[in-house]
Amino acid sequence: MPVNADKPHLWKKDIAQSVDFYNNWFLEFAPITYKETRLSSTQQVESTLILTANFTNISREILYQHPFILPILRMATAPPIARYRLIGLANVRPNLVKNMEEKLRIPPRMNPEEINSELDKICLIIIRLLDKDIFPWLKSARQPTDIEISRAATIVADRLCGNLADPIIRNAQEQRQLSTIRNWLEKRGYSYIETGSGLQFDQLNPGSFSFRMNISVKQSKGSKQINIPIDTMIMPFNSQVGELPLLIEAKSAGDYTNTNKRRKEEAIKINQLRNTYGKSVNFILFLCGYFDSGYLGYEAAEGIDWVWEHSIDDLELFGV
Repeated sequence: MPVNADKPHLWKKDIAQSVDFYNNWFLEFAPITYKETRLSSTQQVESTLILTANFTNISREILYQHPFILPILRMATAPPIARYRLIGLANVRPNLVKNMEEKLRIPPRMNPEEINSELDKICLIIIRLLDKDIFPWLKSARQPTDIEISRAATIVADRLCGNLADPIIRNAQEQRQLSTIRNWLEKRGYSYIETGSGLQFDQLNPGSFSFRMNISVKQSKGSKQINIPIDTMIMPFNSQVGELPLLIEAKSAGDYTNTNKRRKEEAIKINQLRNTYGKSVNFILFLCGYFDSGYLGYEAAEGIDWVWEHSIDDLELFGV
């Protein structure tokens, strides 16, 4: 029997409680995260100003030696440009920019001549779009004052950490959700199994659980097997031989828009699980934040139930 999916008369109250729960956490956590990220970003911008002689020497040699400065350079333009906007404007290989920004390196197998050509094109776009209102010394070809450098570094850092703060907050929220589940389970005698121990999801012993395991499933069309990640797997104490664990997807959201854009992801996942392991597979959501009635109704129609983080004791109703 469903626990929450078949009770729309309770959804409005739970939505309000979930939003309050998320907002209270955000107000406690976000200022600390933003402050830490802003300080780190400012230091990175100051280093970039030194490396580029206050943005008067943006060259392929500098980019080759210090790939980490590329996101900072993107935030130093008017307007600031996203990664794929830069790729399009400069007409360069996405793999080059991705390696520079994510792995802090130049692709090791890339042809040297091509590297030089691509880096030159990136430099031309950055130099052309530099925000001279932030860097007024570029207009008059003079040395900047200490105050101008400090002000410019702060502005670019604010732009940069605005891009970085959201992923950090999302990751921290996910970690907190999993920690909440773990604490709840361990208080009830469950044992945590480290991922990577070689144990398959269908080999969990009763009274154990694990995080971030992969499950092999069939794609909706054809018989090709792919691995999909599951945030939490719990094998209840009263499980019988051959039973599958309870599968939980932890979801959090700081606004309603993003959840409705991504609500099909869970539907695809549960359909893949059912196609592979049968309709008895038990897959639920662990929700915190902005999930409105439209989202809940969509998931309920797909046969997906959920537990609200503010009512985590509902896990007991799923046999845990």
